[in-house]
Amino acid sequence: MIPVTILTGFLGSGKTTLLKRILNEKHGMKIAVIENEFGEENIDNEILVQDTNEQIIQMSNGCICCTIRGDLARVLADLAAQKRDGKLDFERIVIETTGLANPGPVAQTFFMDNDIADEFLLDAIITLVDAKHANHQLDEHEVVQRQVGFADRLFITKSDLVDETTLGDLRHRLLHMNPRAAIKIVNFGEADIKEIFDLRGFNLNAKLEIDPDFLAEDDHDHDHGHDHAHHDHDHDHDHANCDHDHGHCDHEGHEGHDHAHGHHHHAHHDDKIKSFVYRSDRPFDANKLEDFLGGILQIYGERLLRYKGVLYMKGVDRKVVFQGVHQMMGSDLASKWQPVEKKTNKMVFIGIELPQDLITDGLDACLA
Repeated sequence: MIPVTILTGFLGSGKTTLLKRILNEKHGMKIAVIENEFGEENIDNEILVQDTNEQIIQMSNGCICCTIRGDLARVLADLAAQKRDGKLDFERIVIETTGLANPGPVAQTFFMDNDIADEFLLDAIITLVDAKHANHQLDEHEVVQRQVGFADRLFITKSDLVDETTLGDLRHRLLHMNPRAAIKIVNFGEADIKEIFDLRGFNLNAKLEIDPDFLAEDDHDHDHGHDHAHHDHDHDHDHANCDHDHGHCDHEGHEGHDHAHGHHHHAHHDDKIKSFVYRSDRPFDANKLEDFLGGILQIYGERLLRYKGVLYMKGVDRKVVFQGVHQMMGSDLASKWQPVEKKTNKMVFIGIELPQDLITDGLDACLA
C-alpha cells in the first residue's frame, strides 16, 4: 500500500514552503507530490518546468511532482499504474489541496473508490495554520474551520509574528475545534519530515489520543466539586504541548474575572466546528449502539468531520475501535482488555454544529 498524506491550510500558511522542501531537500525519500494547480501561490513558477503539457516532473532529489488536471481518483490510478509498470518510482504521495478547499472529499476518495482503497493508504491530514491571520480566517471562512476539524496534526506557522498571549489563545481555540490533533509550532512551514509521514491518523488502533488539556477542562465542567485544573499539565512533555504554560487560568472557575485572559476569547469565537468527548465506564449493548450510530451517521453524516472511539462492549473481551469521516465508518476488534486496565468507553466527535446533548443522551441509552 502506498501511504498518502493530505496537506491542507489556508492561503499563505506555509504549504508552498513545506512542499518546496519536500521536493528539493535531500531526505532520501521518493515522494510524489500532487498539486492542485488552482493554488494561489503556484509552485510551478519557481521550481517547475514551464512546459504546461508536462504532467509529471522529476525532481533532482528523486521526488516527482504532478499538477492535477481533472479527477484526483484518475490521477492516483494513473500514478499507481506507472509505478507498477516501472515507469515511475515513488514510495509515498503528498496531496496539496488549494487554500480554499475542503479536505473532506479528498479524504473520502480513499474510502469510496475500491481501486484506490486497494492501492493507497490514507495516512493523515495535516493542516497548516498561520498564527498571524488564523483568527480572522477562522472567523471568515468555514472551510478553514473544516481544515482544522479534519486534521490529524496541526502545524502553527509564523508564530514569531505574534505574542505569547495570541499564540496561547489560538492554541486554545484550535484545541476546542479538534482535541485529537497534536498541535506543533513550526517555523516557516519547516516541520521535520518525520513529523509529516507515517502518523497513521486513520489507523483503527486501540489508542485514542485526546489533548490532556482538553480532557482536564472537560473534567472540570462536569465535576465542580474537585479542582482538576492542574492535574494534567505537567506530565506530557513529548506531546508537543510544553510550549504553552499560559491560558490555563480558564480552568479554575474565575468566571467573574475577565483579566484571567484565558476567558474572554470564548465570546468572540463561537466556532461552528466544535468537538466533544463521550466517556462512560458502563459497557455498551452492541446492537443498540450499532443502530444508534447508524442513525446519527444518516442524519448528521455531512456535519460529522471526524470521529473515533475505543469501546467497551458487553460480552466482548476485546476493545472495539471505530472511526470515520462523514458517513463512512469503519470498526474492528482490537487487543484484549488487560486485567490491569480499567474497561471504559471513550469517543470523540468533531463536527459542524453537532447536537451534543442529543448524541450524548442517545449514547447513554445504548449502555447495557
